Amino acid sequence: MNLPEELPDPVRLALERTPARLLVGRHGPAYPTATWLRLRADHAAARDAVGDSIDLQRDLQQLISTFGLYDVRTLATSRQQYIGRPDFGRRLDQPSRELLAQQAPKDVDFQVVLGDGLSARAVIRQVPELLPMLEVGARAYGWTWGRPVLVHQCRVGVMNDIGDAIRPEVLVLLVGERPGLATAESLSAYMAFRPRAGHTDADRNLVSNIHANGVPVADAARRVLAWAERMMVLKLSGVAVKETAWPGGPLFLNETT
Repeated sequence: MNLPEELPDPVRLALERTPARLLVGRHGPAYPTATWLRLRADHAAARDAVGDSIDLQRDLQQLISTFGLYDVRTLATSRQQYIGRPDFGRRLDQPSRELLAQQAPKDVDFQVVLGDGLSARAVIRQVPELLPMLEVGARAYGWTWGRPVLVHQCRVGVMNDIGDAIRPEVLVLLVGERPGLATAESLSAYMAFRPRAGHTDADRNLVSNIHANGVPVADAARRVLAWAERMMVLKLSGVAVKETAWPGGPLFLNETT
């Protein structure tokens, strides 16, 4: 954004810290043409992000070779059904349950799951950098590491199904956030201690807005690992656990939110 020189410093500083379209000017009753075109482009990117899907071989080949990444599916059989029936995105289909039982190690300390969510693009852009950091950190803490898995047509509630099936101590779901007009590539990291049937959002914790203009990937990795350590010590997760300064292990920098 090219800011007018006459803006007072507090206003200039505020505008430099937000992607919101503020003080963009106008032509008559309308936006300037450049602002309108940018708005239309960002809206198109958000719509595309919701409709996109992940092709494991095409989009995440590096993670297949490095981590043995494989994929499973929920009960939602299409993108349209996924959007119209959120409940279908919270349950694995039967073939996926069987595959998970065959491929996933049970009772590990730290299990990472990827989910396309409402932005496949967020997973494709952020996870290849974030996942290796989480593995390095988990092993530095001395935790057992679960084989990562990708869930197609994924809602956050699928954490319960996976938790019941493989019983990890801490499960981290890296899932694409609902895109907005500021970015269509924002990732969330949902975490739960021993997730199981009946858990709700009140039993989970979250690091959100992981993208280039939000929470940097390295900071997100440190926060996720710090949350996981705290959950393992306290033996719980959710609203009763707050993200405050915490004397942690190798990668925790005593951050506060």
